[in-house]
Amino acid sequence: MDADECVWMYIAWVGRWAVQLASEGLRISEETSDTKRDTMNSTFENSSSTCHIETIILDDKDEKSEDKPQLDLIYAINDRPPWYLCLLLGFQHYILAFGGIIAIPLILADAMCIEDNNVKSRLISTIFFVSGLCTLLQTTFGSRLPILQGGTFSFLTPTLAILALPEWACPHQKSQLLLNSTTSRDDEAWKSHMCEIQGAIIVASLLQILLGFTGLIGFILRFIGPLAIAPTITLVGLSLFIEAGKKSGSHWAIAALTMGLIILFSQYLSNVNVPLIIYSKKKWKIIRYPVFKLFSVLLGMCLSWLLCFLLTVYNVLPTNSNDYGYYARTDIRIDAVKSAPWIHFPYPCQWGLPTVSLSSVLGMMSGVLASTLESVGDYYACARLSGAPVPPFHAINRAVGIEGIGCVVAGIFGTGNGTTSYSQNIAALGITKVGSRLVLQSAGILMLCIGLFGKLGAVFITIPNPVIGGMLMVMFGMISAVGISNLQFVDLNSSRNLLILGFSIFSGLVIPTWFHSNKEIVNTGIRELDQVIIVLLTTNMFVGGFLGFFLDNTIPGTEKERGIKEWRKTGQDTQGNKDDVFYELPYMSKHLHNCRCARYVPFLPTYKTI
Repeated sequence: MDADECVWMYIAWVGRWAVQLASEGLRISEETSDTKRDTMNSTFENSSSTCHIETIILDDKDEKSEDKPQLDLIYAINDRPPWYLCLLLGFQHYILAFGGIIAIPLILADAMCIEDNNVKSRLISTIFFVSGLCTLLQTTFGSRLPILQGGTFSFLTPTLAILALPEWACPHQKSQLLLNSTTSRDDEAWKSHMCEIQGAIIVASLLQILLGFTGLIGFILRFIGPLAIAPTITLVGLSLFIEAGKKSGSHWAIAALTMGLIILFSQYLSNVNVPLIIYSKKKWKIIRYPVFKLFSVLLGMCLSWLLCFLLTVYNVLPTNSNDYGYYARTDIRIDAVKSAPWIHFPYPCQWGLPTVSLSSVLGMMSGVLASTLESVGDYYACARLSGAPVPPFHAINRAVGIEGIGCVVAGIFGTGNGTTSYSQNIAALGITKVGSRLVLQSAGILMLCIGLFGKLGAVFITIPNPVIGGMLMVMFGMISAVGISNLQFVDLNSSRNLLILGFSIFSGLVIPTWFHSNKEIVNTGIRELDQVIIVLLTTNMFVGGFLGFFLDNTIPGTEKERGIKEWRKTGQDTQGNKDDVFYELPYMSKHLHNCRCARYVPFLPTYKTI
C-alpha cells in the first residue's frame, strides 16, 4: 500500500467519523437550544455530598439583558477575568493567529534563499516575539481595543516583487560562476536580502506613522471607498496562489486532507460542542466547548502532521529527495530541532544593518497603505464585538500610528515583515463572547514567551510542505474573500461599478504577470527609476488598488451608488460621547485634560474637545 492509498483511506475514515459526530452534535444542540446561561443548566446536585455537577454550554445565548441587549458578552472590554482564564483565552487567540503568523516566515525563507533550518527557526521565534510586543503596544497605548497584532500578507506581495529583481536572485539562480559558492557566500546572500527588506519596511512604515499621528488618515479615507479597497485586499490573496501551489504540489493528497479537515472542523462541525469535565469551586462541571469552531486550523494541521509522521516512521513516503512525496516527510528538518538552542533572545539588527533603496521603499509603501486601510476596518468591527462604542478619530489616529511603530520595530528586529490587526481574532470575540482587553494582553505576553524558546520555533520547521500548502490554500482564499466582502456596500447592479471592479482586479493580475516576464522592457536610462517602476508594476495590489482608486474618484457616480454613504456610517465620529472613556490613555488622562495644548494633538483623547 503506497502513501496515496493510506491518505485516502484516512480521509474516508475521518469522513465517516465526522458525519456521525455532526449528527450527534445537531441532536445535542436541539435538545439544549433553550438552555440559559445564568441558570446554567445545573443538573446534578447531591445534598448529602460536597460534590456538585453542572452542565455549561459555552456556545449558547443568554436572554438579552437591559445593559447588553445585543452582544450579551461574558466579559466586556474593561472587565478583568481571573488570571487562569486570561491565560487560557489568551492561548486560544494565539492558536487562532498561529496559521497566519507561521506561514509568513516559511514563505519568506524560500524567497530569501534561506536554506539553514536553524535560521528559519530563529526567524519564526522572532516574528512571534515581535507580534507579542506589538500586541501589547496596541492594546495598551494604541486603540486600546482587544485586537491582536501579527505578520501581514499585505507586506508579502511587495516583498516577493522586490526579491524577484535580478540583483536579489539566489546564488544558484545567477551565473554558473556562483554554482561553486561556499556556505558563507550563501549566508551573505540571504542576509543582504533580509537587510534590504528590513530597510524598506522601516522607511515605508514611517508613512503609516505620519498618517496616524498627524490625523491624515481621516482625510485620506474621504477619497477611499469599497471599490478601491476590494481590489487591493482581494489581490493580496490571489497574487499568492503560486506559493500555495508550490507547497501543496509536493503531495496533493496530504494538502487535500489538510484543506478538507480545516473546512470540516470550521464549517460542518462548527455547531458540535465537545463535552469537557472540569473541577471548579467545589463542583464538577461538564462544559460543552466549541472546540472545532475555535481550533479548526490547529486541529486540521495537527492531524495531517500526525499522519505524515506515521507515514514517515513506517517508511511509506519516499526517501529520495527527487521522488514525488518526499517533502511530506517529517524528518527532513529534524536536525534543526536538535541543534536549536533552548532559549533564543531576538535582538535588533540580528541579521545585520538594514539597507535602503528607493525602489524597495516605494514598493513596500503599497503594502503599508493596504495594511492601514484593512486595519481601520478591523478597528470598527472589534469595537462592535467587544462592547465598546464606535472608535473616535483620536483612537483611530493613534492606532494607525502605533501600528506603524510596530512595523518599524518588526523591521529593526528583522522579521522580514510588518504587523497588522488580525481579523480572525476579532471574529473570535463574537464566538467566545469575551471582549476583555486583558485577555489580548495575556495573548501578547504569551507570544513574547513563545518567541524566547528556540526549540519551539524549531519544531514548527518540521511541518511538512503539503500541510503548510493546504493551510495556505484556505488562508489565502479567506483573504481574497475578505476583500470581496467590502462590496456589500456597493450597488452591484451598476455597470459603472462592475467596470471598475472587473477592470481593476483583472489588470492587477495581467499587468504584474507580464512585467515579471519582461522586466527588460523598462529602460529609462536611470537604474533607480527602472527599479521603482518594475517593483510597482509587478505588485498586484498596487496596480489593482491604484486603478480602483483612480477610476472610482474620476468616473461620475453618486455616493449611494459607490457605497460611500453606507461605508461612512461605520466610521461616524463619537466626539462628545460619554463612553469615550474606553479609549482614554492609561495613567495620563487627568494630566492631558488639564493641558490646553493637548487639545490640538489629533491622537490624544482631548482632541475631541476642539
